[in-house]
Amino acid sequence: MYETSLWLGGKEFKSRLIVGTGKYPSFENMREAIEASGAEIVTVAVRRVSLPGQGESLLDYLDPKKYTLLPNTAGCYTADEAVRTCYLAREAGLGGLVKLEVIGDSRTLFPDVIGLLEATQTLAREGFTVLPYTNDDPVMARKLQDAGAAAVMPLGAPIGSGLGIRNPYNIKLILEAVSVPVIVDAGVGTASDAAIAMELGCDGVLMNTAIAGSKDPVAMATAMKLAVEAGRLAFRAGRIQKKLYATASSPIEGIPEWTS
Repeated sequence: MYETSLWLGGKEFKSRLIVGTGKYPSFENMREAIEASGAEIVTVAVRRVSLPGQGESLLDYLDPKKYTLLPNTAGCYTADEAVRTCYLAREAGLGGLVKLEVIGDSRTLFPDVIGLLEATQTLAREGFTVLPYTNDDPVMARKLQDAGAAAVMPLGAPIGSGLGIRNPYNIKLILEAVSVPVIVDAGVGTASDAAIAMELGCDGVLMNTAIAGSKDPVAMATAMKLAVEAGRLAFRAGRIQKKLYATASSPIEGIPEWTS
């Protein structure tokens, strides 16, 4: 039996797909898509969550008994700002499992890796389970692990771009460089992108726009669920080696030759 569980912060998750909550046409559509995805971890942007008494909130549509909420620090441009946001999330009862983002550029949304490393060290020291969004650099991935990250989340491509895994070789190097889970975060556009990430050996995939921005988010969420499962199974099964020339599917050794 192939193992399927993902472990984060000492907790077991059956699904290796993590989904976001932004950009959906409605909260009802968000809830339906998340349910179809089979995801157990759902990211929420702390700065965009309405507080009690401030009107309808996405938290009203997520069952805390069914989903593990993963607060993220989207929109934070300094380490101090990101750390403060994580403290606010924990005080609000969202727990200590956090997706850490420290953005370095407003156009590309690439991470500020220096600030990210600093924030990871601080939060890990304070007892948070830190999942940092980083670039596809194996050296930085190893530094984040050494700083206390519970997983590393390299981008496949810029956030929301839908370009897929632009540098699979760097992702493979990251997988060799660290022992913590590697979860591709950002850039997935369709189901084949998710499958590729899993076939490389990644432990999970996090996505939002690919589902929420599709024409049919519920159908796309279902496709992503199946793609992650298929990609993981294919990785565990082991693909054949690529070859330049053809190899006959039916061996001819031992078959007698016909004579006229």
